[in-house]
Amino acid sequence: MITQSRIALVTGASRGIGRGIAIALARAGHSVAINFASNRQAAAECRQLCQAAAPAGSGASFDTFPGDISVAHGREQLLKAVIDRFGWIDLLVNNAGVAPSPRKDLLEATEESFDRLISINLRGPFFLTQAVANFWRAGLAEHAARPRPKVITISSISAYTASINRGDYCISKAGLAMMTQLFAVRLAGEGIGVYEIRPGIVTTDMTGPVKGKYDRLIAEGLTPIARWGTPEDVGRAVVAIAQDRFPFSTGEVFNVDGGFHIRRL
Repeated sequence: MITQSRIALVTGASRGIGRGIAIALARAGHSVAINFASNRQAAAECRQLCQAAAPAGSGASFDTFPGDISVAHGREQLLKAVIDRFGWIDLLVNNAGVAPSPRKDLLEATEESFDRLISINLRGPFFLTQAVANFWRAGLAEHAARPRPKVITISSISAYTASINRGDYCISKAGLAMMTQLFAVRLAGEGIGVYEIRPGIVTTDMTGPVKGKYDRLIAEGLTPIARWGTPEDVGRAVVAIAQDRFPFSTGEVFNVDGGFHIRRL
C-alpha cells in the first residue's frame, strides 16, 4: 500500500551527505528508502535519526535497503525491494559516490581506480535513473494525483574544478552534470523534473583526510562564506526541490558551495 507521505529513494544514505539528505527529508514529512552498499549499522543509525526527525502524525516511514548501484543486478534488486515496500517513488536522489583511494597524480592514475569511480559515481546513477524513469512512465497515469516525480543528482564542484590528483573523480562528476541535462530534456515531456545539486567543501568522512588543507584555504578566502558546508546544507536544498518550489525549472544546477563558483577579481 502506498503511503500518503511523499516517498524518496536516497542512494548512499547511510553516512555523510546522504544521511543529511535523508534526515532533512524525514523532517519535512517524507518517507525515505535508505540505500547503503555495505555499512548496515550506519544505515540503521540513519533510520533511527529519520524516525526521530519525522513530524508526529506525518505518516512517514523509513527502511534500509542494501544494494550496489554499480552493477545491474544490484540496481534491479534495490528498485524491486523499494517498490515492494513503498509501492511508489516520488523522488530519486542519486547521492552514492566514492573518492579515489588513494589519490594519485593524473600521470600515475590507474585504470582500476578509473573503472571503479566511473562504475559507482556515473554508470550506477545513469542506469538507476533510467530504470526509475521507466517505472514512472509506466505508472504516471495511475498515480496522477501524486506530486510530479523528480530526480536530484548530487554532483560536486569537481564537475568543473580540475584536481590533478583525482582526475577520475572529476570526470565522473562532470559526467553527472551532463547526465542531468540529458534526462531533464528527455523527461520534461513526461512531467518529470530533473535537477543537479553541486556541493562544495562539505564535512564528511570523505573530506576528513584533507581537513587541514581546506581549513587553511577557507581561512585564506577560498569561499565568500567562510566555513565548511554541512550535510544539512545539502539536505535543505534537496527538500526545497522536493517540495515543488521550482515548478517551472528543470535541468537546473543548485550550487551549495559557500559561493565557491563565483568568479572574483
